[in-house]
Amino acid sequence: MSDFRSQRMPSPDGEGIAKGRVERAWDAYVKAMRPVTKPLEKYVTPIAEPLARGATFDLVGFWFVWHTSGGFEGLQEQLHMSRSAIYRRISMFRRVFGEHPDVYRFPGVTIDLEEALATYRPARDYDTPGAP
Repeated sequence: MSDFRSQRMPSPDGEGIAKGRVERAWDAYVKAMRPVTKPLEKYVTPIAEPLARGATFDLVGFWFVWHTSGGFEGLQEQLHMSRSAIYRRISMFRRVFGEHPDVYRFPGVTIDLEEALATYRPARDYDTPGAP
């Protein structure tokens, strides 16, 4: 058994001995678990797909509101979202789309911020008596 000093350093692209070992271990785990998980797919998929679809729609809306309200500060000041709620959505967005909402661009989608802000109408205040 060799110690860590005898291991070669990872190459600049992130490949290395440790990564190879982790990938082999994961592949072995998946292969061993497949006989257990395969029969469950027909029960789990009908439940998981609608949940995943709903969460994805929520994240697309979060991305849009992020860009039209001014990012983190806008969500806090305009929509009164708590810091923790914003961080949770950012974290989930990164897990699903792989990038921060500031960086990610949906292919084929552009936001005309000036148009969006010019035509924005706040929702009616249903809590105020006599509000239309």
